Amino acid sequence: MKLLIMGPPGVGKGTQADRIKDKLEILHLSTGDILRAEVEAKSAIGMDAKLYMDFGKLVPDHILIEIVKERISKPDCDNGYLLDGFPRTLPQAEGLDKMMHSIKHELEWAISLTANEDELVARLIKRGEELGRSDDTPDVIRKRQKIYWEKTAPLLDFYLDKSILKEVDGLGEIPEITERILHVIK
Repeated sequence: MKLLIMGPPGVGKGTQADRIKDKLEILHLSTGDILRAEVEAKSAIGMDAKLYMDFGKLVPDHILIEIVKERISKPDCDNGYLLDGFPRTLPQAEGLDKMMHSIKHELEWAISLTANEDELVARLIKRGEELGRSDDTPDVIRKRQKIYWEKTAPLLDFYLDKSILKEVDGLGEIPEITERILHVIK
């Protein structure tokens, strides 16, 4: 099964991705982890990405898409995978779609975890206090959410048009949310 998971900051994408991968026996592919692994391995594409990262710039979409292509083409992805953290913008989604088509892969579902914005802010503030995270302050959280809704939310329509979008309530107990996800993708 080939999936992607998305949702606003603090909705629990990473937590749910870890649980879903275990339940479905597929890989959880975090774009950030893939990117760091390519840089660490000093691959050609990783070195291209590092040039941007070293200057604090975003890695261009064509490089991210190529890195994802390299990763999902490996044999350990044959049983399926769950993309987490990519795509984040409509051009990335379009590029991912074309790339996947070129290697005969197809996303089966795009899972969008939803939650009330005020509850997410409260959740992230609590996480910041518990873990000492400097990026979990009310101002930073609101900025991250604004960026999400401006850049990533258009993906909802993109995947809705493809009839693969599954919206799932991301609030509640962790196992309960996992069951909701499994229910809508089966």
